[in-house]
Amino acid sequence: MVDFGLGLLHGPPAGQNQRFITELAETLDQLKGYFSSIWMTDHFFWDGAPTYEAWTVMSYLAARFPDFEVGPMVLGQSYRNPATLALMAATLQALSGGKFIMGIGAGWKEDEYRAFNYPYPSPSIRVQQLEETLIILKKMWEEPGQVSYQGRHYAIKDAWCEPKPAPKIPILVGGGGYTTMKHAAKYADIWNLPDKPLAPYVERLNILRRHCEDIGRDPASLRCSWFGRVSLGRTEAEAEARGLSRDDKWTSENAFVGTPQHVAEQMNGFVEVGCDYFMVDIIGSPDEEVIGMFTQELIPALNGA
Repeated sequence: MVDFGLGLLHGPPAGQNQRFITELAETLDQLKGYFSSIWMTDHFFWDGAPTYEAWTVMSYLAARFPDFEVGPMVLGQSYRNPATLALMAATLQALSGGKFIMGIGAGWKEDEYRAFNYPYPSPSIRVQQLEETLIILKKMWEEPGQVSYQGRHYAIKDAWCEPKPAPKIPILVGGGGYTTMKHAAKYADIWNLPDKPLAPYVERLNILRRHCEDIGRDPASLRCSWFGRVSLGRTEAEAEARGLSRDDKWTSENAFVGTPQHVAEQMNGFVEVGCDYFMVDIIGSPDEEVIGMFTQELIPALNGA
């Protein structure tokens, strides 16, 4: 079965703070029964545009929209102490009634690190830190009593995380780097690759499956997902214009752009290779015609929906 999640913008239009929630509420009202989750990006700024802090938004979403799971796409592991993050996640899991998904990655946006005075180590170090964060999360969530761990970059000593999260918090690891995907194979329940067309997605997926086989994991036990933008129109030209009205970077090379039937055909290519979860920012929502094209035309044309 194919699942859908709604990807959110990083914040509201300048000077229109209420639009973030009012338009989200309108969109989710139309998507209820079709989409199962809401995803917030974890960034501090985008060239001066209004940008909301991810964990604050997710806490609000979990209370305001209890019919949906919530998750970050994806947390930068550098921005929060791993042990504190484990407790934050366990708390949100308890208060939301088990609706949290932990999406996490190595972190990449250097200007944020510099601006907020976070160390910005090399990519290889950040990926090592990601693994240690994943180890600490799982230890604090799953091991009874006080927990200790000494890694190369992070450590905990006699740390508590009570109550333990129940149900278990699914872990999503995002990224297409070779070692990042190795960590996904070892620790994650879901793997995500954003903004990629089918050919490079398949290339990375094959590497992921080899990682699973190397550690004796059934590749079918690791869900594969895609995150990105969808721009729909009654014609290809209308869909392209709608996408460009948001940002000229979202094209058919890194997003799903076209008529509902055309986008369904594109998505079916991903479904056929094993992707069964699409987290999408629907450009043009909450316009009823745009949402209707997705729910009433695209989804019925999608294999496995």
